[in-house]
Amino acid sequence: MSAKPPETFNLDRLDTPIGVALLATDAEGFLRALDWEDHVPRLQELLRRQYGTVELNEARAPGDMRKALTAYFKGDLDRLGSIEWRVAGTPFQQKVWHALPKVAAGTTMSYGAMAAKLDAPNAMRAVGHANGSNPISVVLPCHRLIGANGSLVKYGGGLSRKKWLLEHEGVVL
Repeated sequence: MSAKPPETFNLDRLDTPIGVALLATDAEGFLRALDWEDHVPRLQELLRRQYGTVELNEARAPGDMRKALTAYFKGDLDRLGSIEWRVAGTPFQQKVWHALPKVAAGTTMSYGAMAAKLDAPNAMRAVGHANGSNPISVVLPCHRLIGANGSLVKYGGGLSRKKWLLEHEGVVL
């Protein structure tokens, strides 16, 4: 039995007000990961967990994706919805990741509230774990999930980025 060939994704960089974003896209132009240049090992680990061996080749992301992300960072918050993405992950992770874009910009939700929304009221830790394993930050807005007491809790890109993203979207902290 031969080993599965590595998944190949394109890797692009996009300057944003909170650092250089790394965009991993597939051959069809779907976003597979978005992380930060200062978190390359995390990006590689999240991709490895989902796809096994991954090869990243320097190549430009689709122009529409770059434009949508640039527009979002300039204040057009609805543009994230136009970005096409795909994720692997467990069925529960998929459920959480597909629910994240339904948390509207300018609002937040607690991990417990998300668990309840997914009909798994005791699964707030599992929601937190899935949220922390989200490979497509910003577009799948894991930054909108916060602690039940309103605390920012964790963010893979760093709490200062989470704070910036929430304030950029109009959340009063």
